[in-house]
Amino acid sequence: MTTRTLSDAEADIAYDVHGPLPTADGRPPLLLIGQPMTAEGFTALASLMDDRTTVTYDPRGLGRSVRRDGRTDNDPRTQAGDLHRLVETLGADPVDVFGSSGGAVAGLALVTEHPGDVRTLVAHEPPLIPVLPDADAAVRARDGFLDAYRAKGFGAGMAAFIAMTSWQGEFTDAYFARPTPDPAMFGMPSEDDGSRDDPLLSDVSLAVTDYVPDVAALTAAPTRIVVGVAEESGESFTGRTARALAARLGQEAVVFPSHHGGFTGGDGPYAGKPAEFAARLREVLDA
Repeated sequence: MTTRTLSDAEADIAYDVHGPLPTADGRPPLLLIGQPMTAEGFTALASLMDDRTTVTYDPRGLGRSVRRDGRTDNDPRTQAGDLHRLVETLGADPVDVFGSSGGAVAGLALVTEHPGDVRTLVAHEPPLIPVLPDADAAVRARDGFLDAYRAKGFGAGMAAFIAMTSWQGEFTDAYFARPTPDPAMFGMPSEDDGSRDDPLLSDVSLAVTDYVPDVAALTAAPTRIVVGVAEESGESFTGRTARALAARLGQEAVVFPSHHGGFTGGDGPYAGKPAEFAARLREVLDA
C-alpha cells in the first residue's frame, strides 16, 4: 500500500493505493468509498480484494483529508468532484466503484456528473430519503436524532439514530409514539461531552440523505449500476431506500451478506462477514 495526497486550493485529499498502477491484469482499479466513513473502514475488504488494485480515501474534511474551502457540509456533489480528480490522477478511467452508505450517494453523484469515469458502480444501501414513499415522515424521523444530538450530545443522538435506522417499515404514528431511547440500551454513554460536530449526527451531512438521484442521467450513462442491499436489513431505512432506488432504475437490488456495514472486520463494534461480502462483490463486479 502506498499513501498519496491529492491537493488543490480547496483541500488535501489523502488516498491509499493497494496494488500496482497501472494494474497488473489490465482491469480498472476498484475505488472503495464511504461517507462519513474514511479509508480505515475498508481495511478488511481491501485486504480480501487483493486480486486487483483497490483505492481507498478519506473524504474532504474527514480523517486525514483537510479542507480549506470554508465549508463544513458533506455534499455528494463536492465529493463527486474530488473523486473525479482522483480518477484523473490515477490515470485509469474508467474505474470500478463500490460505495457504501453515503459513499454510494457520492458514487451516484459521480456517475451523474462524470459518467465516463465509472465502468461499474455498486451502490450499497444509499440512504436516500427522497426515493421513499413516506419521505416526509422519514425526514421527521431523521430530524428526531438530529434534535436528540443537539439537545443531549453523542449518546442520545446515536441511540436515536440506531432506533431510526433499525425501524422496520414506514415511519408511522407507531414509530413517533415510542419513548425516547435510552443510550444505555445500545451501550452508549449518557454523559454529554459538549461536542456537536459529529459528521453522522450533526446537520453537516443533510445533503447526503436529501440528495435526489437524477434517474434520467443515471440510466443514460454508460456506467453499469448495481444497487446492493444487505440480507439483514429487511424493511429498515437503508434496506427500503436501496430497494426503492433500484425500482426507479428498473432493476432489483442485489443482496449482499450481513448488515449495512457487512464488509467490516472484527476490529469494529459491529463486525460483518467480510470474506463472504468480498466474494459477493467480486461476483457482482465480474458478472
